[in-house]
Amino acid sequence: QVQLVESGGGLVQPGGSLRLSCVASGSISGIVIMGWYRQAPGKQRELVAHITSGTITNYADSVKGRFTISKDNAKNTLYLQMNELKPEDTAVYYCKSVVGLRASWGQGTQVTVSS
Repeated sequence: QVQLVESGGGLVQPGGSLRLSCVASGSISGIVIMGWYRQAPGKQRELVAHITSGTITNYADSVKGRFTISKDNAKNTLYLQMNELKPEDTAVYYCKSVVGLRASWGQGTQVTVSS
């Protein structure tokens, strides 16, 4: 089992930046992919970005060129650098890891983009 703890959310003005972090613990040696998802009120949870163990990345079209996913294996930490934030980026952001067929989720961190 993998435990995930996100941090870094908050309130930011449009055009601003935030960096989210997700610290993984537990059975992390078998993680093959990690990602960030988000869920806005009244909407389904959607993929924001993911990164494989081989550092191949994939982004939702809505965040390409603005968000960057990365990881620090030495710190067991996944990051999401979010630039040029828009009001439509407002959501709860969740970290996810996959080991084999088992997925683990963090508790989420709120990101609010508003003036």
